Amino acid sequence: MAAVNHAKSWEQTYTSYQPQVEQKVVIRKKSWITKGEKALYSFVALCLLITGGFIVSYSSSLDTLNRDIQNIEKTVENQQVINEGLVFEIKELSRPERITQYAKENGLTIQAAEVKQANAFNQ
Repeated sequence: MAAVNHAKSWEQTYTSYQPQVEQKVVIRKKSWITKGEKALYSFVALCLLITGGFIVSYSSSLDTLNRDIQNIEKTVENQQVINEGLVFEIKELSRPERITQYAKENGLTIQAAEVKQANAFNQ
């Protein structure tokens, strides 16, 4: 029995002197945003950036179109002023007094005593 007691005491001392294996405890630090939320927020941010780009592009093309329209309107107004000037010049050149004066200068004689202004059919 002495051997059994000796073995038990040896076992107790051996287990008490055994080097203990360090147990590493891995603590996962929880982030305040999950991976799914990060993906969702990234997708929303990307959509906002793309939408912003389209809005800027659309407003730029709209601004260019408005400037072109203004230039065309100015051109039309200038052409209308030119046309009005030409209409006035036509009226001045087609006066009966002027026509009879040119006729007399070029040696033409007027047979009828009355000169009437001819009206155009395309007015």
